Amino acid sequence: MNWLLILDLFGVFVFALSGGFDGAKYRLDILGITVLAIAAGVGGGMMRDMLLGIHPPAAFVDQRYLFACLAGALLAILFSHRVERHFIWVKLADAIGLGVFAAIGAAKAVEYQLGWVGVLMISALTATGGGVIRDLLVREIPMILRTDFYASAALIGGVIYLGTDKAGLDTETCLALSIGSAIIARLLAIRFDVSLPKARRR
Repeated sequence: MNWLLILDLFGVFVFALSGGFDGAKYRLDILGITVLAIAAGVGGGMMRDMLLGIHPPAAFVDQRYLFACLAGALLAILFSHRVERHFIWVKLADAIGLGVFAAIGAAKAVEYQLGWVGVLMISALTATGGGVIRDLLVREIPMILRTDFYASAALIGGVIYLGTDKAGLDTETCLALSIGSAIIARLLAIRFDVSLPKARRR
């Protein structure tokens, strides 16, 4: 069983769901919601693949990635009328996608024998790239630049994967610990309003 592929598709679906709900929040039409879902779902993975020299990116080769995005978009469309009352679920979906993609990015980077800096960069980029595209499409400052411990949570996931891999743990355990640590870090940041220090204007 290819756990990396399964997790990748799951992460695509969850991020697509998050992107679709974001489109519903802005009251976009069905096409707009679908575009945001696809951008959020595969944006980070496509950046990762291009940087690692995987051409064409997996999202263009395997149509299951598109189907995962469309499933997330459809779910967001069906429940769009409830998104404002239950926006915490959008944040939860985003946190899960962040954790999954941080771990997947780290695993891919380790597979391609990158150094620790490269592993952490690919991990963070995979986890945040789709969200950056999504936010720019709706003219928001990307979440990675403005909000509570977002990229930092992805980096924590990357560090945990790198550390557990160096300790000799099997891939499945490394992935589970990395995903769990990134999700927990993100949710705790949301719950307790944790963020890195911000610049102050005089």
